[in-house]
Formats: sequence, C-alpha cells, structure tokens
Amino acid sequence: MRLAAFIRAEIEPILRDWEAFSKTLFHAQNMDKSGLRDHAREMLLEIATDLDSHQDDSEQAAKSKGCAPKGDEETWAEVHGEDRQNSGFSVVETVSEFRALRASVVSHWSKAQPTLAGQSLEDLTRFHEAIDQAVAESLEQYAAVKEMETRLFGAILLASPDPIYVLDLEGRFIYANKATADLFALEPKAIIGKTTFDLGFSFASDFQRNLDKVIAEQSTYRGKFVQSFASGQGERFEYVLAPVLDEQQETEATVCISRDITEQALAEEEIWHNAHHDLLTGLPNRRLFLDRLEQEVKHAKRRSLPLYLLFMDLDGFKEVNDSLGHEVGDRLLADVAERLTGCVRENDTVARLGGDEFTVILTGAEQRNDVEFIAQTIIGALALPFYIGQQCIQISISIGISLYPEAASTPETLLETADRAMYKAKKAGSNQICFYSTFDSTDTSLA
Repeated sequence: MRLAAFIRAEIEPILRDWEAFSKTLFHAQNMDKSGLRDHAREMLLEIATDLDSHQDDSEQAAKSKGCAPKGDEETWAEVHGEDRQNSGFSVVETVSEFRALRASVVSHWSKAQPTLAGQSLEDLTRFHEAIDQAVAESLEQYAAVKEMETRLFGAILLASPDPIYVLDLEGRFIYANKATADLFALEPKAIIGKTTFDLGFSFASDFQRNLDKVIAEQSTYRGKFVQSFASGQGERFEYVLAPVLDEQQETEATVCISRDITEQALAEEEIWHNAHHDLLTGLPNRRLFLDRLEQEVKHAKRRSLPLYLLFMDLDGFKEVNDSLGHEVGDRLLADVAERLTGCVRENDTVARLGGDEFTVILTGAEQRNDVEFIAQTIIGALALPFYIGQQCIQISISIGISLYPEAASTPETLLETADRAMYKAKKAGSNQICFYSTFDSTDTSLA
C-alpha cells in the first residue's frame, strides 16, 4: 500500500495519537475538536494528495527546504499558521504540532511496513519533504499575521489618547506610548527604566502596592489617583493594571492603561455638592445636615462624648423680606451664613434647613458654659448692622440648644428638642438662648 492511501485509511488512529500529544500544549487545552483534529485532518489529506502527485527532483529538493512554489489558493498549512497565531500559540507550540503529526504517521507507517525500501522509502522521504514544506508555510503565515498584528497594535498604541505603559516586575517602565510621554511632559527615554518613585509621583506608594498585588495574584486591579503633571493635563485619573503572562503562565510584566477623568470627577462633585448644599448660602442643606448629625451622634456614642445642637431662627427676617424685597432678603441670609461660620470651629457644622432657620452641630464643646459662650458670640455677631446696598439692616436671633445624650438619644429627637427650645427662646423675646430640659419639657430653662 502506498503511503498516501495508508494515511487516508488510518487517519483516525493517526489523529488519536496526535491529539493525545496536542493536549499537552497549553493553548490547545481549551480548544474544541474542530480547532484541533479538523486542522490536522485537512493537512494530512492535503499531504496525501501531494504524495499522489508527480514531482521531479528539483521540486522535491525545493520542498525539502520549504521553498516549493506557491499556488493561488491558501494551503491548509497557511490556514493553520494564521489560526494558531490568532489563538495565542507560540512558535514552539505551532512547530510541535507538526513534529507530533510527523511522529504519529511515521510510527504507524513503520509498524505497517517493517522494512522500508523502494517505493515505501521514497514515499516516506516525500512525506518528510511535505511536512517540511507545511512547517515553512505555516510559520510564514504565522509570522505575517504576527507582524501585521504588531503593526496594528503599534498604531493603536500610538493613536490612543489614553496613556498606556508596561512595567517590569520591579515597577520600572519598559514601554510608554506617546500619550504617556505627553502627559508626563518627558521624552520616552527619560521614562524608560524609571519607577513612579523615580519620577516623583505622589501616588507612587499606592500604585506600587497595587502593582505588587497584580503580579502576585495575577489579577486585574482598577484604581484612581490624583496627580498634577508638568504637562498640565488633568489631575484626576483612573487606571487599570493587568498582568502579562509568559508561556509558562508566569507574570513577566504588567500593563497599565490610565484615563483622564478630571472633567467627569469635577462634574460629579458639583452635582453632589448642589444636592447636599444650600445654593443661596453654600451651607450644608437639610439632607447633608441630617447625615452629619447621624454620624456625629454615632461618634459621640462610641466615645462617650457630649454633643450639642443649636437650632436658630432669625427675628424680624420676614419684615425685612416683605419691606425690602427678596433680593435683599437673600443677600441678608448669605451674610448671616458667613457670620455664623465665623463663630464656630472649622470641624463644627453650620447648616441652613430652609427659610431663616439655621443649625450648628458643636462637636468639641464639653461644658455648658462653652456652649453658652458660643451662642452669645453668635448673638453678638448678628446684632451688628448688615449693610446691603444703601440699606442698613439690624436683626436678632433666637437659639434653642439640645444636648446628647441627656436631652435626646437619637438624631431625630435631638433636632426636635432643639427646635422646641428655640420656640421657647423666641417666646421670651429677641436674642434669647434656651437649653432644652429633660426634667420639664413644657418649661425649659432659659439662659
């Protein structure tokens, strides 16, 4: 039997042996049957057809060197090379498939033909030549696709507006695209070989810690950093770190893609600020005030600390608003907010709940006398004339004060008792201070 006919007849046993070997290749382990056996089957059948064709000595010599003339149609060896490159196979893995295919055919043929001579030996020689030609065609196509992929990838990196760079296992830059160089305002040669520490970036410690985690765990990490670069491009960035694995699935480098999100971040912060602050005075609004009050109550509970809440209402504001107009009234509220802020510490919270109602969360005062002093300071500050345009305006204020945990144990009751104390103060006249008393909630003590 001629070798061509033998290959066609024994193709299934040959492929089973070959498939057993192919499963040892890393990139072949997750491929389906069509991705493995069908390629090998078509190549064997093509080789069998080649063995049946007539070839002179010069054609055989050229084929043994992988230099046979090409036809117009793509061969299965070329299809194989392109497929393997696209599937992530290495050159060694791609060539190994041909070596295993050669070994499988030779093993089965040798068992069927114990003595190789004459036509059998000639067939085997031509088979080796056909395999050599297939290897050459496959690798040539593999290289062509790889080269094109490299050019395309290089063009993508060059055109990408996002900084993309590759770092070695010590965190040193081994590649940086044009967007990276433009962002850093450095020539590529000034970046390569340096770390983020060497470049003096403020986010270097966090970045290196995340980089080490990606390398150790072979995981992807998404993060953010803030940095003002010499180029003046942005200051808020998000980035993705991903490991680069070698053929043994060991981490050999890390790629990082970063993106300028300054405009987005500022827009989000503005939206959040507008949702949580009074647009007229810039003070925290009711929503933010209640959130901070809840947090401060939790903090006071954990630390066993007192917490005072001042609830304030302007006396005579309605008359100013009605007689001088809403524009003057709005200016007055803004000026009141500024004076209130100047009467307390930076870590205390001054808020406008609406209308002419204001609150202050005092986190540092531990004695009633300290709170009374702050309240009197507020009364004194607001008693000074307000000059708005040509108008000289004078107002007064009523202040109700509640204490956590003596007067109230929850944020809601703390606000409610401070409100009740404020109304008690207002009934007593202008510029009055009233502490809520738990002993007689209908007759709170006045200071």
